[in-house]
Amino acid sequence: MKKWIAWILTAALSVGVLAGCGGQTKDQGSLADQGNGAAGQQESGREQGGETKAQTEAQSQSGSQPESQPKEDAKAGTKGTIMVTYVKSPLNVPSIVEKDQAIFAEAFGKLGYEVGYSDLTTGPEQTQALASGDIQFLYAVGATSVILAASNGLDIKIISTYSRSPKAFKLFSKDGSIQSPEDLRGKKVAGPKGTILHELLTAYLASGNMTEHDIEFLSMGIPDSQAALMGGSVDAALLAGPAAYNTEKDGFQVVTDGEGLTEATIVVAVGGKYAKEHPEEIETFLAAQKQVLDYIEANEDAVMETAAKETELTVDAVKEMYPLYDFDMTIKDSDIEAMKKTERFMKENGMIEEDVEIEGVILGR
Repeated sequence: MKKWIAWILTAALSVGVLAGCGGQTKDQGSLADQGNGAAGQQESGREQGGETKAQTEAQSQSGSQPESQPKEDAKAGTKGTIMVTYVKSPLNVPSIVEKDQAIFAEAFGKLGYEVGYSDLTTGPEQTQALASGDIQFLYAVGATSVILAASNGLDIKIISTYSRSPKAFKLFSKDGSIQSPEDLRGKKVAGPKGTILHELLTAYLASGNMTEHDIEFLSMGIPDSQAALMGGSVDAALLAGPAAYNTEKDGFQVVTDGEGLTEATIVVAVGGKYAKEHPEEIETFLAAQKQVLDYIEANEDAVMETAAKETELTVDAVKEMYPLYDFDMTIKDSDIEAMKKTERFMKENGMIEEDVEIEGVILGR
């Protein structure tokens, strides 16, 4: 009788174990399918090379990677990982200082989050990642990129200003023959498309009653644009940050900078749904951003050395460039007017199709 009872108990336990394994396998398969679907959406977005209204609507309806959810983290006891963009160019001292001092990590750690950094630096890549939920905070994104994304239907909100630096964005030529917009007619000009530098070029051409169609514009990043200018394969190049500083020191001519052409407004942005569902995280970020600026003000000499090391510039070079930047995080009325001017400019020059109400893009307005 004891043997029969033992045998019955063993059989029951075996059935239970098999049932548990079967359920686990099914759950894992569902998660894998969801991950593959999200990856497919992201790959499709990359092939398109930027945001479109259809893509944004598809992402918002699919629910496979809701923007309101931070990246899942395997570490026990954490809510997940909040992803922040890390863009150190042209001379983004606050980003350099924040990462060096781990200020975001400390602030969000109190809420139970880890902090990760994304190396996406172009506006289209950043706003696309924001739409998919891969990134929660765009810490330094051009206002032009935000306006473009909003025009394409992305629910995006500006939560603060990052910087203003019109004099830091410049158009260079290989010789002194280019003195006016007319001198660029038929010339090859290199620079990053859809950026503040691109806006600078278009505005400069417009000041001479010209358009981009009157030149040969070659879309490429700042390092490639600098190399093309120095190699003589282009007549002019749009540069900023260390590249602009070094090019000017090498004797290349500054045709114009952004003063009077663009305010070069850089902002901090999040997804609209994320802002609505995570007010505490937004407040924490803004407090941490203020903490970064306070640290810079209190430790300027050390900050100049840290920035020099990260950008591979000399301390003297950083000190020379730093005054070109205004890192006040307050969204001023002048910022709003500058973005309205940019929006009108982009619409008139065919860079966007749909109107964008700037106040509607700013959180709390």
